[in-house]
Amino acid sequence: MPKTRLENVFFTIIMATFMVYGMVVYNVAIATGNVDGSTFIEALKELPIMVPIAFILEFYIIGNVAKNLALKVMSPAKYPELFKYVMSICICIIMCPIMSFIATILFNELTLGTWIKAWAMNLPMALLYQLCYCGPVVRALFGRIIAIRDSMREKKPSTNV
Repeated sequence: MPKTRLENVFFTIIMATFMVYGMVVYNVAIATGNVDGSTFIEALKELPIMVPIAFILEFYIIGNVAKNLALKVMSPAKYPELFKYVMSICICIIMCPIMSFIATILFNELTLGTWIKAWAMNLPMALLYQLCYCGPVVRALFGRIIAIRDSMREKKPSTNV
């Protein structure tokens, strides 16, 4: 998990990209009723719009709100591994209605019914995708990148003479 602010920025960028892409693929598949190569290509078109929105919301607002909510439920010191999942659940529960609303504004006709339908269809997928796939994959990828960075730092020759 991130230890510095810069690592947190990097982690959030990776997580936002993976989550947004997965959820956009899901929504394109629902809209078209099909999953094929074009579904994945079509989903790429929304990334430049939705990833920055997700990053800004998560990094500056939702992350702190979700952390405070998760801290009311449990102590990270007592259950550090479980706390990651509680945080993920809290983030999904807060992000899903907001991102569904933004996507409804940008890509659909904005009505209360359209937004509620999008939210209702996206929340179960967002939770399962985050808990079972995206979260573990991104944490493993991030951990590997940090380990590579740290090993490269250790192998640097000393510049002290």
